[in-house]
Amino acid sequence: MSDRLLLDEARLDKLARAVEEVAALPDPVGVITREWTRDNGLRIARKRIPLGVILIIYESRPNVTADAAALCLRSGNAVVLRGGAESLRSNVALGRAIADGLVTAGLPADAVQVLDDPARELMGELLLREDELDLVIPRGGEGLIRFVAERSRIPVIKHYRGNCHVYVEAHADEDMALAICENAKTQRPGVCNAAETILVDAAIADSFLPKLAARLPQVELRGDARARAIVPAMNAATDADFYAEFLDLVCAVGVVDGFDAAVAHIERYGSSHTEAIVTRDPAIGQRFVDSIDSATVVVNASTRFADGGELGLGAEIGISTTRLHAYGPMGAEELTTTKFVVLGAGQVRK
Repeated sequence: MSDRLLLDEARLDKLARAVEEVAALPDPVGVITREWTRDNGLRIARKRIPLGVILIIYESRPNVTADAAALCLRSGNAVVLRGGAESLRSNVALGRAIADGLVTAGLPADAVQVLDDPARELMGELLLREDELDLVIPRGGEGLIRFVAERSRIPVIKHYRGNCHVYVEAHADEDMALAICENAKTQRPGVCNAAETILVDAAIADSFLPKLAARLPQVELRGDARARAIVPAMNAATDADFYAEFLDLVCAVGVVDGFDAAVAHIERYGSSHTEAIVTRDPAIGQRFVDSIDSATVVVNASTRFADGGELGLGAEIGISTTRLHAYGPMGAEELTTTKFVVLGAGQVRK
């Protein structure tokens, strides 16, 4: 919680750079994504347009205030920002700075509205205003997201859990795999793209698991029976541990009998967020990409790259695990939709 609330000089610099990167992105509004001509001469096009007024409900992270404001402005949307009580002062201060910037740029100050009342009753009321709001994006824990999804009359972009996996495949470079596992688990464990489960192919488990335990002494490893037979110091994992989003220096570890078993494990326990494979075989890497339907699939890199800024979106409004409209990290383009434009010369339908 403290890490998510922190706004020191380095975080503010990063926040400002993200806003500048979003400002430098191409304007997605008005872009023609596809054009074609029918046999009757009608010219058809699909054109990007804003979604409208977006409500973003979030916890803890004041950087969301700036990221969301920048992305919504870049995509032509207005936004209402409702942060949590724990970050209220930071959010209000950022909101004032954003309003000043909008006025300086000749834009309406209320294109970005930061609510200064964190009462849950107010949030419930907002979720009923379907005539004034076009989309709701909740960012926070599973409890918040379920609260919003169950009460909203407005379409909701959802992301319940970030149970991300790293599968160390039989052909993996073990040094690479150790570095990726360490980064994915420990670089920032309290975020949704941190790895929560490491799966190790049985073909290399005897050599790899002792190295993994030595590499991650600060992490509580909870292993299945096969992993603990190799590294007895691991705590015993329960079935619930393989479903868990720990958001902490805790990691479930399992031994799997080959590629198909790893995919089956991810399908059973995963949350459609981010899955990674470490392998020296490009064909197996491609097979993993084709087999896993999560929002982000990574080959030979850390799950921590499942982030709008890291993927070149400037910043992200959130990560969607809802397959409708947008899937994965959402940038400015994902905050638009398309409309049909039909150009005729007097055609009538027969």
